[in-house]
Amino acid sequence: MHQVERVQDLTEDELLARVVPRLPAGTGRVVGPGDDAAVVLAPDGRFVVTTDVLVQDRHFRLGWGTGADVGWRAVMQNLADVAAMGARPTAIVTSLVLPGDLEVAWVEDFADGIAQACRRHAVGAEGGDLSGGPVVMVAMTAHGDLDGRAPVRRDGARPGDRLCHAGVLGRAAAGLVVLESGGSHAPGAGDAVGAFLRPQPPVGAGAQAAVAGARAMMDVSDGLLRDAGRMARASGVVLDLSTQALAGDVAALEPLARTFGREAGDWVLTGGEDHGLLAVFGPDGPLPEGFRQIGAVAAGEPGVRVDGRSPSTTTSGWDHFAGR
Repeated sequence: MHQVERVQDLTEDELLARVVPRLPAGTGRVVGPGDDAAVVLAPDGRFVVTTDVLVQDRHFRLGWGTGADVGWRAVMQNLADVAAMGARPTAIVTSLVLPGDLEVAWVEDFADGIAQACRRHAVGAEGGDLSGGPVVMVAMTAHGDLDGRAPVRRDGARPGDRLCHAGVLGRAAAGLVVLESGGSHAPGAGDAVGAFLRPQPPVGAGAQAAVAGARAMMDVSDGLLRDAGRMARASGVVLDLSTQALAGDVAALEPLARTFGREAGDWVLTGGEDHGLLAVFGPDGPLPEGFRQIGAVAAGEPGVRVDGRSPSTTTSGWDHFAGR
């Protein structure tokens, strides 16, 4: 009978020897894993840096997917933040807390998920740290290069501009409902679960938006209403969303919403974890590939409106401490 190998059966060096060879090198690597710190190139003279945390039973459950799913998701949510600054992602480092009874195969699978996501966007996995703990915790930091451009911040929206989005809306929130219910064969359930476990942010669209003159931009991770509100307050403007522009997103989720007694419109407006890009462009000119207009920027008390009115939904998005 084959004995299951667990983290507690290996030393730290032995576990690293299983993980590190699975991770890709970036084109800017000078010193990679194995030394006290990594060294990577920063041709622009500046670099973008961001970090995110995933905690078992808070952000994911081991029974919902594979280790590779968690590794993929950790990478993609960080790359989306880099892209939201108008930068090109270049490198990630990962700190990983592991309980001793976790199977080594899960950790190897996790590393494979990191590698798959990094290779998708030519990003190097340049090291990190391991520690023991009661549950799996992933802390990942990503770097990016601005390629000589100014960073695109949240505070540049002005009245008369166009409010635009690249990516999907509401899919991951629907997938979370499916997973929490124990699964479903309802129409669209598989796609929704996939959107939650393996988000597909439009990473390359961030730099394209910067080149096209985006005035403000951010990653939609906590829901469209909540994140648009952050941009509105930073810019001192009203962001007015159009239900007509979002009708296709709502219609695509309607069959699944009916199955679970939910409102598809709430998923679109308040669901997070899709990691699309919310961006503001001037009133004229073509939009970069992948972006569509979903509203407009107006003057007034800073905040979000839907068709000129306060949102009717009772929730506004995900809050890490309120748990909603």
